[in-house]
Amino acid sequence: MVGITVPARVRSAAVVMGPAFVVAVAYVDPGNFATNMAGGATHGYLLLWVIVSASLLAMFVQYQSAKLGIVTGRNLPELCREHYPRPVTKLLWVQAELVAMATDLAEFVGAAVALNLLFGVPLLPAALITAVVSFGILALAPLRRRRFESVIIGMLAIVLGGFLYQTLQLGPLTGAAAGLVPGFAGVDSVLLATGMLGATVMPHVIYLHSALTQRHHSTTPGGRRGALRASRTDIVVALGIAGMVNVSMLVVAAGAFHEAGAPRESLEDMHSGLGQLLGPGAALAFALALLASGLAASSVGTYSGQVVMEGFLRRRIPLWLRRAVTMAPALVVLSLGVDPTKALVLSQVVLSFGIPFALVPLVLLARRADVMGAAANRRGVTVAGAVAALVISALNLFLLVRTVTG
Repeated sequence: MVGITVPARVRSAAVVMGPAFVVAVAYVDPGNFATNMAGGATHGYLLLWVIVSASLLAMFVQYQSAKLGIVTGRNLPELCREHYPRPVTKLLWVQAELVAMATDLAEFVGAAVALNLLFGVPLLPAALITAVVSFGILALAPLRRRRFESVIIGMLAIVLGGFLYQTLQLGPLTGAAAGLVPGFAGVDSVLLATGMLGATVMPHVIYLHSALTQRHHSTTPGGRRGALRASRTDIVVALGIAGMVNVSMLVVAAGAFHEAGAPRESLEDMHSGLGQLLGPGAALAFALALLASGLAASSVGTYSGQVVMEGFLRRRIPLWLRRAVTMAPALVVLSLGVDPTKALVLSQVVLSFGIPFALVPLVLLARRADVMGAAANRRGVTVAGAVAALVISALNLFLLVRTVTG
């Protein structure tokens, strides 16, 4: 048998590939289902441009995080602890933990709803089942990193397949291109846009990506260039897939619900509506995608929580304890009978408020020659990151003022 010689460049790229796919799961978590499908059902294709813009922003942000880990061999929370005053570090840690709780709220509620739709399991027991399964997935992460990444990639494939199937059931799309033109239709659309942004650009995976890539740290210029090149490919492919899934969510909701007059106030409504309008296969695909998304994203969220605590505080707690703490808000929400879909949308707004707290330190550290050496960002990249942080902060401030003033 003749052996096949694999070029060294391809081998090195294959070693680096994977972290972005773990990160990508957070970009298609149950919060995306709630915000993207609510946006499509309520406003048609109007907010499609928000998803496309957020997906491009996510690629930019995640590359900056991956680059930080590869170049320095340190993750973002560690670098914040080393270069910022202790009060600032503690503030960043507190908000990161709140973000982790908001993340878990979305993921647990989404997976619980999916188990209820598929098997009729009540929401509270379904959330406990989600905790057990996600903890099993998470147990692979420390010692079997590649196996953990493979499981997460498999679940991402289920989500992608589910929404591709639903999109194909819609038939020809008309008017979708108009949604690429920026615009809003009242404060409600701004709220949904902010939620979409929070669901697409996820603060906790900005921290996580730098931790996943720091194992590829190289002290040689050639090794560093190769790792950065492979990481760019990893990010474009993985987040490109996540972007397609998010677009499909909005397109499916817009095509199926916007003018049909079917109930669309909750994930349960959307599930039954898809069954009525597109067939039982579409409803099944939706529920399976929601379940895979919730299980995978909850594991990734807890993993990022460990990175945050260890990086900011140099402390580590058992995974089961972190799992119990961050899932507590979700269990409270489900036990009180709060509408799961509204809880999901509001959790994504909370996540959106957390983005600047991760993005600003990332931009500031990545521009410093004493941190990044010759790989420090040039002025244009720094300006682009600063503008992104300002736009997100301004959108959040506008939303806060309108909410407070009614």
